[in-house]
Amino acid sequence: MKKSFSLLLALVMVLTAFGAVPALADKTVVNYWSNDRHDEVYMSAMIEKFNAAHDDIEIKMTIMTDDFENSILLAYQGGTAPDLVGQSIDVKNFADIGAVVDLRPYIEKDEEYQKVNEPFTHAFEGLNAIGSAIYWVPSGMRSGVRIEYNKALLAASGFDGIPDNLTDYIAMAQKITADGNGATYGIGFTSSSPFERQLEMMAQVSGVFYYDYVNGKFDFSGYKPFLEAGRQLVAVAYPDQQGVDNMRAQFAAGAFALWGNASQEAGVFTNQFPITDFEWGVSPVPSLDGEIKGALQTNPNKGYIMLSSSKNKDAAWEVIKYFQSEEFLKGYLEGGYTMPISSYMDGIIDKTKLGRMADFSLLDYESVYPTVPSINLTGDNYRTVLWNAIMGHVDIDAAIEDLNTRYNQCYDDDIMYGSVQRLVIKDYDPLHPSAGTAEYLNN
Repeated sequence: MKKSFSLLLALVMVLTAFGAVPALADKTVVNYWSNDRHDEVYMSAMIEKFNAAHDDIEIKMTIMTDDFENSILLAYQGGTAPDLVGQSIDVKNFADIGAVVDLRPYIEKDEEYQKVNEPFTHAFEGLNAIGSAIYWVPSGMRSGVRIEYNKALLAASGFDGIPDNLTDYIAMAQKITADGNGATYGIGFTSSSPFERQLEMMAQVSGVFYYDYVNGKFDFSGYKPFLEAGRQLVAVAYPDQQGVDNMRAQFAAGAFALWGNASQEAGVFTNQFPITDFEWGVSPVPSLDGEIKGALQTNPNKGYIMLSSSKNKDAAWEVIKYFQSEEFLKGYLEGGYTMPISSYMDGIIDKTKLGRMADFSLLDYESVYPTVPSINLTGDNYRTVLWNAIMGHVDIDAAIEDLNTRYNQCYDDDIMYGSVQRLVIKDYDPLHPSAGTAEYLNN
């Protein structure tokens, strides 16, 4: 009897295993590659939840942070590409070779997706859309640069907030440094892209940008007053420009009063380098003369691109829908992984859970710029050259002339060789940079 029961049990186990194999084989596997690590815990948990609830689709996520775009391109060319990738690639490069899928046909059939994500409102030329094609839809955004400031240090020098113009901002930094007698400084800059984190964004809201969309060329001439201002600020800044995390730690320790960076600082100064000894504020960057004449650049993020080589496109779309569903996004946004970009989700989330992220809510003049054509540049890029000018290593006028010459020569050469097209937006408005009509020219 025991022998017969054992044989029966073994048979049942074999049949059960046999049944499980076809069931698993029937699942369509959707492979997703991401270069985000900051949200890995949340993404993994939600993918596990999806996989447990679905008998027909299984999501497999791979995270790779090194050489992400080239890895995808090589996999596409070699026939081993995933179905979906994160949006951190130059979509035009992939669209030009037919490697990415226009999601518009899927989007147009899905009213729920449209309601939650507002994809037609957030189609940005050259970034996630080209013409009428939409290649990815952002779930959220990173704010443009803000000024984070030490309220106690400002108050000690007679200030209660950040001025709206660059002249008074410089005077504030100078006075705080003078009052500190060398122990405390008015401002700090990191060695990691220092021009971008304050002065470049001050130029943007003053109507200055490095690409002339109307005429389709690079033009760095408008940066001159900001380079001159930068020299004054560096003269009273914390004297040791270190990596960004080191400078964050110095700000949190009260070593200087003014720091420039975007919405990720909400998490940094809450968790990574928690500020406990003083109250810190968040303010818009000042413009040159106090007037806002251009948009502050923000960066849409957390979108999903479907590759044309996918053999599981419908299943891949179901995964995109899940990643950008109301339930998924509510937890993601309330977890502080990104800021809401859709007005619908902005109204859904519990903002009491956002903490200091709420201080980085979008400004009326914050917007997305059309993606500037990527050129094969020889020599240092503009941020390096302009910071060298601020530091006094090169003459300001010579730096600007060098950039205008090199960038436009390389641009013209790339157009001639057919590796890029000239972007022209004749009806460009600096306060609404994404509102114009883009043209791509071959001359």
